[in-house]
Amino acid sequence: DCAVNCAGVGAAMRTLTKNGPHPLDEFARVLTVNTIGTFNVIRLAADRMAQREADASGQRGVIVNTASVAAYDGQTGQAAYAASKGAIVGMTLPLARDLAPLGVRVATVAPGVFETPMMAAASDEVRDGLAKSIPFPPRFGSPDEFASLVEHVISNPYLNGEVIRLDGGVRMT
Repeated sequence: DCAVNCAGVGAAMRTLTKNGPHPLDEFARVLTVNTIGTFNVIRLAADRMAQREADASGQRGVIVNTASVAAYDGQTGQAAYAASKGAIVGMTLPLARDLAPLGVRVATVAPGVFETPMMAAASDEVRDGLAKSIPFPPRFGSPDEFASLVEHVISNPYLNGEVIRLDGGVRMT
């Protein structure tokens, strides 16, 4: 009765460098995993949900996708990642509208800087700089905070077609 999409790979490189243009295959890889992979799960989960018995309110399921603040505030070198997460933001409302007659809700979480294995690998200097850029609380988000929002989206039957930033107020430069 629910699917949570958390696909996310990145490629940090500028569009044009002294070594030449951004490799197109790397751009395509990021969009394939992040966007096409997310849509693939959505279409397959929606098919299964549509076959379920509706609950008393007519709901058959909920799909929660993961975008990123990069969809709005992509940084230098994030063209592929920002495009892939922007596509998830862009498809949230049309998907909610497509699936509403079937009793399936769709929402998206756009997290900011979170404590992830990728962040754990960053240097202390990078981590400190990022944490200081977050207005409040001035720290990385925790997996429990992300899970708490996903749980709320699933449990709130009126939440549909919305993208929710979860970012401590950060606006990336």
